[in-house]
Amino acid sequence: MAVEQLLPSAAQATSAAPSDGLEVLEVRPNFFMIAGAGANIGVQVGDDGVVVVDAGSAASAPAVVAAIKRITPKPIRYIIDTGPDADHVGGNDVLSKAGDGYYPGTRPAGPRQDALRSVASILAAEGVLRHMTVSSESAAPARPLVGLPTESFHYERKYFYMNGEAIEVLHQPAAHTDSDAFAFFRRSDVVVAGDVIDTRHFPVIDIESGGSIEGEIAALNRLADLAVASVPIVSREAGTVVIPGHGRLCDQFDIVEYRDMITIIRDRVRDLVSAGRSLEQVKAAAPAKGYAGRYGNDGMTEKFVEAVYRSLMKEKS
Repeated sequence: MAVEQLLPSAAQATSAAPSDGLEVLEVRPNFFMIAGAGANIGVQVGDDGVVVVDAGSAASAPAVVAAIKRITPKPIRYIIDTGPDADHVGGNDVLSKAGDGYYPGTRPAGPRQDALRSVASILAAEGVLRHMTVSSESAAPARPLVGLPTESFHYERKYFYMNGEAIEVLHQPAAHTDSDAFAFFRRSDVVVAGDVIDTRHFPVIDIESGGSIEGEIAALNRLADLAVASVPIVSREAGTVVIPGHGRLCDQFDIVEYRDMITIIRDRVRDLVSAGRSLEQVKAAAPAKGYAGRYGNDGMTEKFVEAVYRSLMKEKS
């Protein structure tokens, strides 16, 4: 389903800045998606300020700040990371420093300021902080130690209230990585899902970073439960809107279709593993047949099948 089918008014709500290559799409009257900055970025605006979900890449961060300022003059209050990948967290430092944690009437008089309160807070699952500070291959820092989460959580659900609605940050263990999260904006009825779903191709199951095929399917089941479809289908503008890590906007029907596709391939690979097939034999059996044409671009078919195989073998050991 194309974006235009989901949101017929998107043409009027989209503005592309030719100098930075970013696209801004109005998803709801108070909610926007910025595309073209690495990962898709969610932007909730209101009287309290701005909540940003994912910060995009480091290179795109100044353009993202400029795009947000074109949407609203309100300051950035929170940045929520849906995962640890550089195209999601690379812009954390720049966006955070462009924000302000002091709400009206709370800034102290005089020159003394709280450094953490003078910037936007960065919220993420605890594993994001670990992945950003230590490489899985060595004890060396994975990337420069800037833009680290200032608030982290290790439990299933973190929540707070901003701009007239409850915001839930829901940890998805062992999916794309071990540190994925959904950001669910209840009143807006928008879920920013991160790299658990990528409408361009098969999902990336990062085994080294704690991802697994079973966790990926469990996360998609949870996402399908969160989303409410427009039934009966009166208008494609109705129902929960899901912003994936990359690609076009989704609704519940898209999530179910994507989950079912992954489940079918998982079952095919599992049957081959049970029959004692090697990785090369599994690949030769083409378990993604019927889906590779749509989701297997950029060599993703072989990578996905190998990730499914390795994940299932890891569970057996």
